[in-house]
Amino acid sequence: MAGMGANWTFRPSVATDAPWMAEVRAETMRADLERLGRFDEERVRTRFLDAFTPAHTRVIVVDAQDAGLVAVRPDGDELWIEHFYLSPRYQGQGIGGQVLRRIVAESGDRAGDLRLDVLRGSAAQRLYERHGFVLYSEDGVDLFLRYSPQ
Repeated sequence: MAGMGANWTFRPSVATDAPWMAEVRAETMRADLERLGRFDEERVRTRFLDAFTPAHTRVIVVDAQDAGLVAVRPDGDELWIEHFYLSPRYQGQGIGGQVLRRIVAESGDRAGDLRLDVLRGSAAQRLYERHGFVLYSEDGVDLFLRYSPQ
């Protein structure tokens, strides 16, 4: 297992990454979706597969193993962080925070915000808030957060 100083990098995703990515999404989201009474074994994978765009998605590689993924989709002046999933065996080691800091840094001098949504009550909400994302909208299931460059 990777330690706190885990060596991680990005690699571009390709279409053939979709099946394992859908599994990481299902594994990562299961507990929160079950808590919200919204877990569906098929839908959790299909929603990812229907939206997967390799050109916007990077694989998070930890110690030479595909460990997760993150998609950053342009939307006008803004960027949407979507499909940010790290396999549970790599969570709690600071990797998610490092990845998020890299994405924020790469967004650089863009005029627009970084936006994302997170399931209500998810531990990921605390990660995003620690990195400067603030709540701007919510519904019964999702919280919508934004990071505004200074």
